Amino acid sequence: MVRKVQCLLCPKKCILGEGQRSDCRVRLNLGGDLKTLIYGKVCAANVDPIEKKPLYHFQPSTWAFSIATAGCNLHCKFCQNWAISQQEPEKTRNLDLYPAKVVNLAMERNCASIAYTYSEPVIFFEYMIDTCRLAHQKGVRNVWVTAGFINQEPLRELCRELDGANIDLKSINEWYYREVCNAELKPVLETIVMARKNGVWVELTNLVVPTLNDTEDDFKRLSRWIKENAGTEVPLHFSRFWPMYKLQNLPPTRVEKLNQAREIAMAEGLKYVYIGNVPGNPGSNTYCPECRKVVIKRVGYQTDASNLEKGNCRFCGQPIRGIWG
Repeated sequence: MVRKVQCLLCPKKCILGEGQRSDCRVRLNLGGDLKTLIYGKVCAANVDPIEKKPLYHFQPSTWAFSIATAGCNLHCKFCQNWAISQQEPEKTRNLDLYPAKVVNLAMERNCASIAYTYSEPVIFFEYMIDTCRLAHQKGVRNVWVTAGFINQEPLRELCRELDGANIDLKSINEWYYREVCNAELKPVLETIVMARKNGVWVELTNLVVPTLNDTEDDFKRLSRWIKENAGTEVPLHFSRFWPMYKLQNLPPTRVEKLNQAREIAMAEGLKYVYIGNVPGNPGSNTYCPECRKVVIKRVGYQTDASNLEKGNCRFCGQPIRGIWG
């Protein structure tokens, strides 16, 4: 009899019989061994500005070679990349891009980093970590764009290879994770804390979805948790929702609501709070927390960091936390 296997990569801890796949669709019990179906099978590859991740305090105005495979261990009803994240790998158009090829392409295209993004990089963990190691050998940095739904042991290993991360903190409410995302809140909070403790540059994104996570109390509780557990200098991006996938019945987030969220977060003590998906909004600029002047101006993905000098505000000398080199 072929034995069952358990995947210990994420908190779902799927137990699989022979031939069964995990919840993320990309891990398989084959003859009693747990196999990944997506190693080197890339369904999306692009050169993106690092600001698109979004990472605003990490090597501004540089390029990131961005890759993804099919699959995800969450099932968010608002997913903008559902065509790949909620799909089996045999149903997407894939390129064979093994780690050495990814690193070479990044260097050929003058990318300062490789971003593991678009779907959920947790589910292509083995592929990601092998690529990370080769990238560091060549002087290329690694960026993780993630929902952060991963167990602590693999995360600890991954943190040794990561330079930066944007982690989605989708809500501060457990019911939201359960009902909207088919996941849990606690492991995500633990991911944020561990990544910070292990020296990864962390920025957070909260997609503001009308009627689901957009009350003043939501914004206050989210901001207070960040302040108390991750610190006041962790950048927080409030991002605009657009009707997508299974939530096409909801309207786009009102800009006034995003402005309110930013004001609440800053009143709670967070120093760097941004508004995303609203081009031209002044909330996309970086302001010095001391003198309040614009240190980094952004219009879309165009970035002017001329008021940042060696990581400090040019006007008053206040250090601006980030990875600027």
